[in-house]
Amino acid sequence: QVQLVESGGDSVQAGGSLRLSCAASGFPYNLHYMAWFRQAPGKEREGVAAISDSGTITAYTDSVKGRFTISRDDAKTTLYLQMNALTPEDTAMYYCARGPRFSLTAAQRLRAISYSLWGQGTQVTVSA
Repeated sequence: QVQLVESGGDSVQAGGSLRLSCAASGFPYNLHYMAWFRQAPGKEREGVAAISDSGTITAYTDSVKGRFTISRDDAKTTLYLQMNALTPEDTAMYYCARGPRFSLTAAQRLRAISYSLWGQGTQVTVSA
């Protein structure tokens, strides 16, 4: 079955940390760009972080640079998002997404249109 299943979302106080996981199955995970997106009530879907198939290229939206780290474990076919120094502005539903097998330009890496498969999401709530 081709799917992405997120986990790790929780309610946490500002300044805390969370590690999100995305378990991938049913496709050659190691060949695809992968990314994390988020959507908060009343806001548009936002690309948070992306990582190339090899893991050597990463991209982050400005608001999370220095705080979030995207990584992938090919042996476990799992994508991660380590989130530190969380703030209430990080509150959102976080989605894992599968990208293409080919290279993405910097402009393409955090665009939703670049991704073709999505998980159900995991909720992250950060209180002040």
